Order: sequence, then structure tokens, then C-alpha cells
Amino acid sequence: MTSLFAVTDNADIIALQPRLTDEDPGVRRIALIELADLEEPDGLLWLVDRLSQDPTEEVRAEAARLLEAWEDEPVVQALCQALTDPSEAVQAAAAQSLSLLKSAAAGRVILPWTGHADLRVRIAAFRALRELRCADAATAAANALNDEDAGVRREAVGVLGWLKQLEALPALAQLASDDPDTEVRRAATGALGLASDAQVLPALRQALQDQAWQVREEAATTLGKVGHIDAGPALVQALGDDYWQVRLRATRSLGRLRYAPALDALIETLGHRISNLRKEAALALGELSDQRAIAALQAAQDDGDPEVRKAVRIALSQLQ
Repeated sequence: MTSLFAVTDNADIIALQPRLTDEDPGVRRIALIELADLEEPDGLLWLVDRLSQDPTEEVRAEAARLLEAWEDEPVVQALCQALTDPSEAVQAAAAQSLSLLKSAAAGRVILPWTGHADLRVRIAAFRALRELRCADAATAAANALNDEDAGVRREAVGVLGWLKQLEALPALAQLASDDPDTEVRRAATGALGLASDAQVLPALRQALQDQAWQVREEAATTLGKVGHIDAGPALVQALGDDYWQVRLRATRSLGRLRYAPALDALIETLGHRISNLRKEAALALGELSDQRAIAALQAAQDDGDPEVRKAVRIALSQLQ
């Protein structure tokens, strides 16, 4: 077994070389781990080499995992190339390492891979770009909103959300209402939270009526983040949703908005059989700063759930 990087002056790496090229894949894998622990540049070349050249998938996958802390261009390029490895284990390890990158410069290396023919590569590339805030990725992500694969569309939404691309709001609103995939609609609904004005309210109100409760839950959360008082009526209506998860997020958002007309509905929620809802209702009532909530909160001071009692104390302290 040969290596592209067999020549080095580093004594520690030289001592490891026989094991790095051993016939036993288990020996090679452990040697790679020890090599990574050295944190030497010459060792980095060996890791890249084993990722692309080793005949055993377990060793290649280990190399991909060990490269997660490196953001040098050759490493990022090697990890991108590993997304096309015939082994799913190697692909997954490379995708995970790419997703942990933090450098915007790495994003420019990853960007061309968003147009790869393999949808798994496109998904992994966009996922890696999501938190890098690489401005150059905006155009590719916007184009990918029309990708045939739901996973690609979902990751592209994430990139646009992290980049706070206001220009993408109309397209995101369209996805939130029309995409056939629940998770894409949910992601697009959440991404609308990058707006801070009323332009996204129609799309979010529509999302509150979505057939999937996960999308309605996201809409209730996002309406609170947008912070526009005109979201209040739709959120009050959402307190009657069939799913308690939607009601909880709507309750929390009403408190965040300090929507005074929600007083009676929140007092009613304070008596709900689900303790998490009672807790959120108590906290929301405290945010309203309405003295009329005091009597209901005082009556809830002996609630059977300690978390609810704590929330009631917090709310009362805000009102008294």
C-alpha cells in the first residue's frame, strides 16, 4: 500500500508510517487517530490521503471524522469529494465534518458542490453552508428553492434564513404555503421570521391553517418573533388548535407581543389540563401587565405542578 504523502521530516509521523500503511485496516484506523492527536500539518496530508486512497471504508470514514477540526482548503475540498464516496458511512462522516465548519472561506470551497448531480451531495453542501453565512451562497440557495428534491429545498431555505436574505421573502412565503413537503413548509415558515414588518403576516396567518400541525406550530412561533401586533387575532384563534403544541407556541407568542385583547383567552388557558400550557399562560399573563389577571393567577398559586406555581409567582411579581 502506497501513499501520496509518504515523505516527511516529522519523527513522530515517521514512527507511525508503518502502521498507517499496515495491511490490517484496524491498525491503520488506530494509527490515524494517533496521527490526528499530533495536530501536525504533515499529518494532515496523511489524513487527506487516507480519506481518498484507503481501500477500506471504515478507515476512510475515520479519516473524514478526524478532519472535522481543519478548515484548510485542501481538507474542505477532500471532504466535499468524499461526499461522492461509494460508502454511505464515508459520505455521512464527511457531511458531518463539513457541517461543523465555521469559516466563510470554507463556504467558497463548498459552494460549487451545491450544483452536483447527486442530491445527497447537494443536501450536504447546503447543510454545511447554512451557518457559514457565505454571502456568495445566496444565489445558489435561491435557485435551489426549486430543486426537485425536498431535502435540498429544505437546506436551501436554511441557508437563506441564516443569511437573512430579505429578497428571498416572497419565494419563502410561496414555499410556506405551497410546497408539497411538510418539512419544507415548516422550514420556510420559520425562515419568514427574518422579517420584522407586516409583509410576512399574510403568509404566516395562512401557515397557521396548514394541514400539518408542525407547520402551524412553527407559524405560531414565528409570528411572535416577527413581533407585529397585528398577529394577535390569529394567535388568539390558534389557542383553540387541536394540537397542544400549537397552543403552547401561540400562548408564548401572545405574551411576547403583550397582546392585551388575549387576556380572557389566556386566563382560560391557565386552567388547561396540560401543565405546560398552564405554565405558558401564567407567564404570558405576567407580560400583559393587566391587573385583571391577578385574581386568576392568585387562584393558580396552589397548582399541582411546581413549574406552573413558579410561573405564577413570576407573573404576580410583574403585576403587583
